[in-house]
Amino acid sequence: MAIRGAEPGDVLEVRILDVTPGPCANPKFKGLAFGSNAAAWWGYHYKDLLTGEKPREVVTIYEVDVTGTRDWAKAVYSFRWPGVTDPNGIAHPTIDYPGLLVDHTKTDRNFDVLKGIRVPIRPHFGTMGLAPAEADMVNSIPPSYTGGNIDNWRIGKGATMYYPVAVPGALFSVGDPHASQGDSELCGTAIECSLTGTFQFVLHKKQDLAGTALESLDFPMIETRDEWVLSGFSYPNYLKDLGAGAQEAIFQKSSIDLAMRDAFRKMRQFLMHAKGLTEDEAISLMSIAVDFGITQVVDGNWGVHAIVKKAIFAERTV
Repeated sequence: MAIRGAEPGDVLEVRILDVTPGPCANPKFKGLAFGSNAAAWWGYHYKDLLTGEKPREVVTIYEVDVTGTRDWAKAVYSFRWPGVTDPNGIAHPTIDYPGLLVDHTKTDRNFDVLKGIRVPIRPHFGTMGLAPAEADMVNSIPPSYTGGNIDNWRIGKGATMYYPVAVPGALFSVGDPHASQGDSELCGTAIECSLTGTFQFVLHKKQDLAGTALESLDFPMIETRDEWVLSGFSYPNYLKDLGAGAQEAIFQKSSIDLAMRDAFRKMRQFLMHAKGLTEDEAISLMSIAVDFGITQVVDGNWGVHAIVKKAIFAERTV
């Protein structure tokens, strides 16, 4: 979606006003929605299994209440990926293409899964961002400096995203809806489900950014009611950092060490520029009051986020 008047150097503010699960169309399941979690071949766990047949892919189906009666999901059943042949006759022994229909005559459903476990619902969009300037056709899996597949569960109702505009019109896109996800999205996916989002857009022009917290913003930033959350990646702008073969190379070069370094540098920049701290003050504060967490280790360009609470600055005038 193009944003009227957006130009490179501007910042686009995206307010997430609402996020609601899409109800199941089957009247038998009125008031419910369902989502799937795939422990897939691209997951962090895949080559480090302890039991059973190795390797294996397992899909778990979760039930979500859309009436608001309960704020948690429960597992319904799971099954081993049976291998699928698509309508074109192509075999898919692994989960290598989204939207593949599963022939359940070939699955063995395990209904005795995660009994007594309540999974907190945190509806959010795994992918949301703007178009980068470095390429016309971009793989939607790795995130980058204009956002994209960040996979941070905090990008939900009530949050605000800030993105640097890199191309005329900004070209906003959103997708990858999740009912819930933990930090790391370790096995490959969240609870993937249908969501409807309501958004408000505020365009901050480059000439108006001087002296504000958004001046020199060159990465996606999350604001919640209580926190600022900065997104670090193994490669801040992998399309530029890795050259002509970046879209293939990024899947081989990511590391948490690199993502942590980037998150540190971005938080240092934020504390010094937006909050007026010296470098020494910023470094001390990061060690004692900023929380760093692993956002995801499955999207090619791995992520680490840095969280600083707004209450820390309650008595500061800057």
